[in-house]
Amino acid sequence: MAWDTEKTRRALLAAAVVEFSAHGFAGARIDRISTEAGVNKERIYPYFGGKAGLFRAALLDSLGDWVHEARIEGRGAEAIGRFAGELVDCYVAAPHLPRLLAWEGLEAPLVPDDERVAICADRIDGILSALPDLDRERAARLLLSILVLVNGSWTLPQLAAATGVARADHAALRASLVRQATALAEAT
Repeated sequence: MAWDTEKTRRALLAAAVVEFSAHGFAGARIDRISTEAGVNKERIYPYFGGKAGLFRAALLDSLGDWVHEARIEGRGAEAIGRFAGELVDCYVAAPHLPRLLAWEGLEAPLVPDDERVAICADRIDGILSALPDLDRERAARLLLSILVLVNGSWTLPQLAAATGVARADHAALRASLVRQATALAEAT
């Protein structure tokens, strides 16, 4: 029977997403990833080149959710609010993504990759289409503000708990973040 290399790769990626989002790069263990995937840990090296390559692949694979699901369409501040709502929906479906981004920010060198720069440039272009009076720098700052606002709900659960904000109430969280992102867009 032939070895299903794509199935093996997907199993390793799925296990890596769980492990890296829970423990970060430094705390993640290859043994736990391989055990969870049901794959010999030696398979990681031919597929991903090692732990760093596996982390990057897990992050880029997870970013695919954000790239395809949360887009800026339409005109006006409401379009920016809708984008924030779609980002919330994306994170509800894939809660590991903001945690992976947070771990990356804490542990990885700050060298933006071409793919991420292109994703952000696309979202900045969307903001400029929605709010044509903005210049590119203000649009970029607005995007960063929205990303920080929405990511914080997943990456700072201790602050959400301390303030009494329940992330489990998806509808209320989404509505609040949509209003806040719309207000940011109106004020920018």
